[in-house]
Parts: sequence; C-alpha cells; structure tokens
Amino acid sequence: MGFLIHKLRKPLVKVRRQFKESNIDFESDLMEAIDAAIESVRHHRLELETYVKLRPSFATALEPVTVDPVSPLIVQKMADAASKAGVGPMAAVAGALADLAVDAMRNTGSRVSIVENGGEVSAISEEPFIVGLYAGKNSLGRGLGFRIKPSDCPIGVATSSATVSRAFSFGEADAATIFADNATVADAAATAVCNSVVGDDVEESLRRGLEAAKNMSFVRGAIVVRGDHVGSVGWIPALVRVDS
Repeated sequence: MGFLIHKLRKPLVKVRRQFKESNIDFESDLMEAIDAAIESVRHHRLELETYVKLRPSFATALEPVTVDPVSPLIVQKMADAASKAGVGPMAAVAGALADLAVDAMRNTGSRVSIVENGGEVSAISEEPFIVGLYAGKNSLGRGLGFRIKPSDCPIGVATSSATVSRAFSFGEADAATIFADNATVADAAATAVCNSVVGDDVEESLRRGLEAAKNMSFVRGAIVVRGDHVGSVGWIPALVRVDS
C-alpha cells in the first residue's frame, strides 16, 4: 500500500479521520476544504452502504457489473472503473471516495487538495509533494518516493498488494502501483495488475503484470514489485530519496 510523505513550501492543514475500518488523511491549505472532504466521505459512504444493503451482490462481485444510471454517484464511478479494469467494483471503493473528497475540496477554492485513503491517493495540488511506496517486508522500495509536480495533477496513485493489504487478491505481487488521471481507475487497475502477477516464474509474472497495465489505455504508468524483482512501464514520476 502507498503512503504520503509531504515536502511542500507552505504549511498545510493535515487531518486524519477514521470511518469505521478506514483511516483517511486529508491535506489542504484551507480548513474549509478539509471539512468539505470529510462531509463528502460521510455522505458517499452512507450512499454506498445503503445501496449495498439493497443490492448485496455489488459488494461481492469479482467481475464488472452493470448499474442503473440513477444509482448513487459513487456506485457509478466504481462500476465504470471496474468495467475498464475488468475487476469487481469494490476494487475501486477507496479511490472513488478519495476522488469525490478531492472534488469537494476543490469546490471550496483550495490550492492543495490531497486525500489518502488506505494507500490510494487522489490529488490536485499547486505545490509538489511526494508519494512513497510501501511493500511490506520487501525492502526494494524502502526509502524511495515519487515526486509529484503540479503539472502532473490531477492524479490518482493506487497500490495493490497480495502480501500487505487486507483486501482479497488473486495475485502474488508485493506491490503493484498505478499512476492514472484519478484514484478510482488507478485503484481498479492496481487490483487487476496485481491479480496478473502469478506463477513460480517471478520474472514472467512481472511481465504479465506490466503487460496488463500497458493494455489499459487510461493507465499512465505502473511499477510492480515481487520479491527481489521490480519492473515498470509507461510514465513514472521522478524517484527521490525520502526519510524513513
């Protein structure tokens, strides 16, 4: 799973809130934006929970599902991303909540809008910041991060792991990190790529994962880690050294 390490020229308002099983970090130059983001998460979580009570198969589907166009916005976003990546819609829930929270922040006029939800990052920022990579006990990504520039935004960064995350995975990657235009599609794509990294031949499994990422036109770039092997495809932000 990913995590944020910020290096910004100006101090930010930083708030962490727990929503049931989720810890979500909000960062902005405006407290008003933080408040709007928190309310967004509450609202869209409630809408999703209500929807799932009526349609429980939405929460258990491991493949894309079709939803009614009058479904809640978060449901539509999750279903659309899942369809693009070929996975179940719940694979995109963390990224969708983060994107919707960033939308709410931007509506307040914030210059820096960053939300990290369980390692999935959504951001529109006029200041550069750093996203680190966490792959559990695997030491390959330790001490390294990706520098995100304002020109890279809006951006979504998501990581799926078969060895770290509590989320269900068919794959064997220590980390499959995706860079995309938003966190919803990045989240779904990360799951799909991680699911592709399977088999005793580690190098071949990484090749399959990277090929899966390459075949998704909405993916800007991907980096996959398994054991002592790492591979990448497409656009990857500049690597920088960060403090542990």
